[in-house]
Amino acid sequence: MIRSRHRILALAGAFAAATTVAACGSDSAAPGRDAGPPQPGGILRYGLSQAPTCSDPAQAGTNQTIYVARQIVDSLTDQDPATGELKPWLAQRWEVSPDAKVFTFHLADGVTFSDGTPLTADSVRNTFDSVVELGSGKAPLGSSYLTNYAGTTAVDRLTARVEFSKPNAQFLQASSTTQLGILADVTTAKPAEQRCLGDNVGSGPFTFASYRQDAAVTLAKRTGYHWGSAVFAHRGEAYLDKIEFTVVPESGVRTGSLASGQLDAISDALPQDAPQIEAGGGRVLSTANPGVPFGFQPNVTRGPLRDPAVRQALLPAIDRKQLVDTVLGPQFKPATSALASSTPGYTDLAARLTYDPAKARGILDQAGWAPGADGIRAKNGERLSFSVIFSQVFAGNQAIIELVQQQLRQVGVELKLDLVSVAETTARQNAKNFDTSYYNTTRADGDILRTSFGVDGRNLNAREPIPALDDALTGQLSTVDPAARNALIRTAQQQVLDAGLWIPTVELSQAIGVSANTHDLKFEASARLQFFDTWLSGR
Repeated sequence: MIRSRHRILALAGAFAAATTVAACGSDSAAPGRDAGPPQPGGILRYGLSQAPTCSDPAQAGTNQTIYVARQIVDSLTDQDPATGELKPWLAQRWEVSPDAKVFTFHLADGVTFSDGTPLTADSVRNTFDSVVELGSGKAPLGSSYLTNYAGTTAVDRLTARVEFSKPNAQFLQASSTTQLGILADVTTAKPAEQRCLGDNVGSGPFTFASYRQDAAVTLAKRTGYHWGSAVFAHRGEAYLDKIEFTVVPESGVRTGSLASGQLDAISDALPQDAPQIEAGGGRVLSTANPGVPFGFQPNVTRGPLRDPAVRQALLPAIDRKQLVDTVLGPQFKPATSALASSTPGYTDLAARLTYDPAKARGILDQAGWAPGADGIRAKNGERLSFSVIFSQVFAGNQAIIELVQQQLRQVGVELKLDLVSVAETTARQNAKNFDTSYYNTTRADGDILRTSFGVDGRNLNAREPIPALDDALTGQLSTVDPAARNALIRTAQQQVLDAGLWIPTVELSQAIGVSANTHDLKFEASARLQFFDTWLSGR
């Protein structure tokens, strides 16, 4: 067995490199920094841009959902947002077998769930078993992290041995994610739908006090909490007494509520909101999301996107810099690969994504797609037209896609917008009932490419095997050497673009507006919010 202190970085997925996983928003230079030491107490009022889709951490997919679910569940490990190093949380230490098939976690003693039951190795087994049972339809991220899961053995009360039938080098980093957070038996025994009702029981620093779907969530501080992550800045209980999450879809209303003192923090603060926020003494905290950037995922079995030439032409047809400059702002970046630039294993493929409409037209001309009377191309009677399903999980999505629509029309491609709910997006993705789907996926590990593009998973592209891509995605699971694993992840990024399986647009950044009296609201490694160290002054 390998001691965690010696090989942790390699097994976490090439974190030995100096690349920063995600830059944390810092409060140290912000207004109010002289407010004194952290003060316990108070209710933080937070404005979500979208409603949480499900209260269950295992089924959480959107950022707004994870902002809530992350607070009620602890994970076996935690990932340092500055270095990518995995650190103790519920597990005090761990060992990994040389073949990356067996992961043994030694749990902290004295941890309890909010219903009073103790954390044991059985809790770990029941949590992971339940994620596998939920499957890719309900828990696409968590089930992907548990690919080839063979089971968990309770070696003793506080020792859990997690085994896989094939190497799974990405799993150690996955053990730090919200989706694999450890839940009490009273929750893991419930059917999927009942786990979405806001009564989930975890061991986290907050508990659900109330949950009104599509409207509001209130979390209450967990009394007696003392087993926080080694990444946290303080020990003991959280500072805040409560967090009140309210769904406020309109950006202007969120900003106005923050500026007027009705809210203490808000999601998706847009560039035009910054002056109003700063005028009231507030500021905007931002960090880049690792993982797969926003982009279009084509169903390669439908319509003109069956033609690889069409998919290749889309890559240079999009002016990504214009998307950032027009819709977003300086804290955002154009996508330059199938991975975001803050992801371990990222490879800069910007040259492949340079805006070149003449090149796009040339590819389509050569493939036989000729312009029609209205400028839209056609071939053998088929119009070069397709739709995109998307939801407003990010405030800028519709404006970005509308601008892409204009850019594509300039090269003879018609893009139709199909705005749907998050639930309908998931259902149609699972049924492969779409031409293209627009989304992003956040994770601080290059294995997210396998989750998004693996032929053996959800396979949203509905593609046939591509040996070079499939070998790279499978190979990185059994590769614990950082350089070798990064090389495979690099190959996978190139192959995804070569096959036209992802048409990247922009990298997502979290932009959180906070008031002058809100301190130490932090981002964890996957750019989601951590409220444990947050405190309020002047109340």
